[in-house]
Amino acid sequence: MIYPSIDKILKSVDSKYSLVHIIAKRAKQMQETNHYQLPLNEYKNKKELGRALEELEKGLIKVTD
Repeated sequence: MIYPSIDKILKSVDSKYSLVHIIAKRAKQMQETNHYQLPLNEYKNKKELGRALEELEKGLIKVTD
């Protein structure tokens, strides 16, 4: 099962397409800069895509139009 749930995340993003764009961009930033907004031991996911989803769910990524 995917954590966090997409249903929870879609409340803060307009569409699934926007979600994919935002998460892919943040995951690429994590890979390039090795900068994370949470301590590594607080993430449940091991990969950057999952970690970006967690950051969005916790409100650490601000979505603007």
